[in-house]
Amino acid sequence: MSRLKQPVRPPKELLEPFWGFGTAAISSALREKCGILRAFLVGPVAFTPGLKAVGAAVTLSFLPKREDVSEGHAEEEGEATSALWAAVMAVQDGDVLVVDARGNAQTGCLGDMLMTSIQARGAKGLVVDGCVRDTPHAKKLGLPLFLKGATPHNASHFEMYPWAYNEPIGCGGVLVLPGDIIVADDDGVVVVPPKTAPEVITYCRSRETREIFERMKLRETGDIRKYYPFNREGRAEYEAWLKEKGLTDPQL
Repeated sequence: MSRLKQPVRPPKELLEPFWGFGTAAISSALREKCGILRAFLVGPVAFTPGLKAVGAAVTLSFLPKREDVSEGHAEEEGEATSALWAAVMAVQDGDVLVVDARGNAQTGCLGDMLMTSIQARGAKGLVVDGCVRDTPHAKKLGLPLFLKGATPHNASHFEMYPWAYNEPIGCGGVLVLPGDIIVADDDGVVVVPPKTAPEVITYCRSRETREIFERMKLRETGDIRKYYPFNREGRAEYEAWLKEKGLTDPQL
């Protein structure tokens, strides 16, 4: 196997704040502050509800199989020299493996053995815009899984074969580059370009503080005209509440 390709990973201090932010707030930050409209992966959903994933992307892509290039019936014998094994071995502590499966419902891109391996290597999650297999075992691993579905087939049965790793991919309709920040929760999966992370963090911290006040007032009054979004009177109350609590809003 050739030397493993490794992405340029963002520093851990840039990743850490994202554990405290929901993908809804992150998506809003990317859209409103960074002008990035396509950050949400369409297809993968939470297969392990309540488990969140934050990490740097290691990418893997599948392409349609052609029998004169790869017969793909030998299961592990062929896959062990493919991009699939290389991608698994490229995973490091703090990574999320992101797989472009082209939405295919037949191919099981990974089984529980390979998922066990990436978890042992420190993976913080797995994102596939297609299927995996062995889900009864995989769901017990504690590895956050974001998938389109499940299948009994292995990675090289029928239509698809693993072709490349740690190269740009399109997953769930979104461009994912190796080293991008992946955040996934029960709402779905978003991709944060590392260069936008400081601005996204500032926005999310502000929104987190503001939403504490908004929820409190909406529970008390139900008045969305005053508190969601703020009118002038609601904003004045918010600023007074911040002062009383000794809090700051980075966006004010």
